[in-house]
Amino acid sequence: MGLGGLAATWLLTKDGFAADMVKPTLERPTFDLKPKPPHAEPAARAMISIFTSGGPSQIDLFDPKPEVDKRNDTEFTGDLKLGSNMAARNSRKLLGSKWKFRRYGKSGIAMSELLPNIGSIADDITLIRSVQTFNSSHGPAIAAINTGRPLRGRPSLGSWVTYGLGTESQDLPAFVVLTDEAGLPLDRNANWSNGFIPSIYQGSVVRPREPRILDLDAPDNLRGPAQREWLAFLDQFNREHLKQHPGENDLEARIASYELAARMQVAAKEALDFSNESKATKKLYGLDQEETREFGSRCLIARRLVERGVRFVQLHNAYQQWDHHSDIHGRLPVMCRKTDQPSAALVKDLKSRGLLDTTLVHWGGEMGRLPIIETQKPIGRDHNPNGFSMWLAGGGIKAGHVHGKTDELGFRAIQDSVTHFDYHATLLHLFGLNHRKLLFERSTRQERLTDGQPAKVVNGILKTPIA
Repeated sequence: MGLGGLAATWLLTKDGFAADMVKPTLERPTFDLKPKPPHAEPAARAMISIFTSGGPSQIDLFDPKPEVDKRNDTEFTGDLKLGSNMAARNSRKLLGSKWKFRRYGKSGIAMSELLPNIGSIADDITLIRSVQTFNSSHGPAIAAINTGRPLRGRPSLGSWVTYGLGTESQDLPAFVVLTDEAGLPLDRNANWSNGFIPSIYQGSVVRPREPRILDLDAPDNLRGPAQREWLAFLDQFNREHLKQHPGENDLEARIASYELAARMQVAAKEALDFSNESKATKKLYGLDQEETREFGSRCLIARRLVERGVRFVQLHNAYQQWDHHSDIHGRLPVMCRKTDQPSAALVKDLKSRGLLDTTLVHWGGEMGRLPIIETQKPIGRDHNPNGFSMWLAGGGIKAGHVHGKTDELGFRAIQDSVTHFDYHATLLHLFGLNHRKLLFERSTRQERLTDGQPAKVVNGILKTPIA
């Protein structure tokens, strides 16, 4: 706190080591969802994340391994370090993929026969084969890739994006969560929590069946002028109360949520009602088939939401449906049939409407699977956070591109690895946000999505690389 400290700070700043230091805030901050300018020109305006929790098997879907196929059911004697709890339930025998891979599109990206529709958009995506989260347990891995750290209680990616940018629509939530009719994901609302930033930035859950938003309509006796007068009185009452409790972020968020709810009575109904979509569009998403109808409906709603100015939409599957410890040969095709066509339809539909250029689409989970047999019956694959796959499309992402590489067995990323910190830094960059400058001031420290960890923007997947 003395003169020496001031001198050291000045010297560090002068030499570029403290370039991101921020002056202390002298005024009480206010929080809202009004559009905010980014740090730089953005490529992306909105994002749709298809979060495939459980850990889709990259070896069977996106990352062909001929060596594993050739040595199927033979003993593996090399370096395959597993956690103690994992070693007890895994054999040392390699498990080749049951499904054939083929090359798709002009780019020739190899993908599994289980994903022919995603294969059909190969020329529109970047397939990253070298993602790492370093956490072999689902909870910490989901938290890492969704919030930046393997801990509960931190803001989710959607909360950070809406905190940094607000939203273009003031009649719809900035961050919308579309859950599966079969149930909620692991860790439930922690996946879309606002953590320590104001609750106005938490995800708003839309139900997977009608009514998709409960209690959206006022009772008959409160509709029209009666409702407007009641809301005006409530607003006045709340704001008088807020004057007596300045700085209460949760109270400010509650007031904002009441105001948004009133505007949503018209806007949300229209956005969630896809009955007027063309027959061709409904067929594109698979709404004419039992297997794809539920997931296809959510993908179509996601497109309608970003089309109307929603900033961030995330789709979740029910509890760990991609977690195939056993019966992978029976269960993996089921999930692919449910999601393959609608996922590809979303990209195709956005592209046909001129929205893909400014909308980021993400498909991926928190980990992948091992190249060896897990000994449960019927056989499956155990967790692998050391090198797995996800894909991105639109919003400034390079098209028809494969990034990164795993070893010959598909166990560990060995080239151009992408950590969850890199993933977050890159997404923020595409939104025009610098991950070092997107800060939230707490009483004890400045918080970031990347939490001050080594994080790089992945230049190799950008349509316009950083010079």
